[in-house]
Amino acid sequence: MSLKIRLARGGSKKRPYYHIVIADARSPRDGRFLEKVGSWNPMLPKEDAKRIEMNADRIKHWLDNGAQPTDRVLRFLNDAGLAQREARNNPDKAKPGKKAQERAAERAQKAADAAAAE
Repeated sequence: MSLKIRLARGGSKKRPYYHIVIADARSPRDGRFLEKVGSWNPMLPKEDAKRIEMNADRIKHWLDNGAQPTDRVLRFLNDAGLAQREARNNPDKAKPGKKAQERAAERAQKAADAAAAE
């Protein structure tokens, strides 16, 4: 049984509240879980101490037993010093799409032709 440390959504519409839970990887997002180990309230300001609450001892226990955190939970654990998350780098993400690059090249060509005609 592969275990995940992940978020289970609660709260009402447009007012999210998440529980950090230990669940079987095959169970649904808000479905059955083994243990609740924390919570995250994204509606609170980032500097608020109650925004992210975690039971560090239980999380360490589950990490030692092979539970894999999701990316969002791994960010929380990295901030708390419980796990290490490598920074990701995607240099191609900021580049424009193929069509936009073609349009830019076409504009540059027209500008060069106009400058040569003068």
